[in-house]
Amino acid sequence: MDERAGGCSIGEYLISSRSPAEYRAMFALDDSDLTGKVLDCPGGGASFTAEANELGADATAVDPLYRRNAAVIAQYALDEVARGSDWMAKNRDRYRWDFYGDLEGHQRMRRASAEKFATDILAHPERYRAGALPRLPFPDGTFDLVLSSHLLFTYADRLDYRFHIDALRELARVARGNVRVFPLVDQAGERRDDLLPPLLVELESLGLSPQVRTVDYEFQHGADAMLVLDASHRRSDGTSHP
Repeated sequence: MDERAGGCSIGEYLISSRSPAEYRAMFALDDSDLTGKVLDCPGGGASFTAEANELGADATAVDPLYRRNAAVIAQYALDEVARGSDWMAKNRDRYRWDFYGDLEGHQRMRRASAEKFATDILAHPERYRAGALPRLPFPDGTFDLVLSSHLLFTYADRLDYRFHIDALRELARVARGNVRVFPLVDQAGERRDDLLPPLLVELESLGLSPQVRTVDYEFQHGADAMLVLDASHRRSDGTSHP
């Protein structure tokens, strides 16, 4: 991985166990959003799906990780908390810690989330579907809300423009409401001028009305905005209804 700020790398894609509180902050969610059918893509080890279902939503997570045995996945999520914490301990200056208090607070939140995820995937494996962008195993317009965090833009060093546009079109295909993507910077904290501006133009041409919205959350420096797509008027051919 070529991280342009310092040249250091976290290595393989990190399977993160983000908490529902983090999801609410980075996607500007309130209880009214957590109704109907909701997709988390990629879900990783997050406990968001578990809590959303507890609140009455019909939530599903999708991730290539879920091809593995549920018990193996549960342990892997816990192991990845330690790998992520080690990375952050060595790169503290890349982050703002006010949301968590400090590194230890962040680790506690992530571990609690991983533990809840582990319990839920063992109890409700049907909520966790194996699949990967840019091809998802769902029919058109399945979900009222689609959330995607820390894949697109984050891993821009290895996922090119074509992948981004194909993935965003796919997220919109399976949505009948809106799609929210966070963050819009890469791991170095940089907005990629080779990605976001041309993506906005192409997404507009597809009738997806892309908007960049600031959110009240910034952990990684510069990561305080999400991309919102409106899939409610999108046809399967990628154009909008008149």
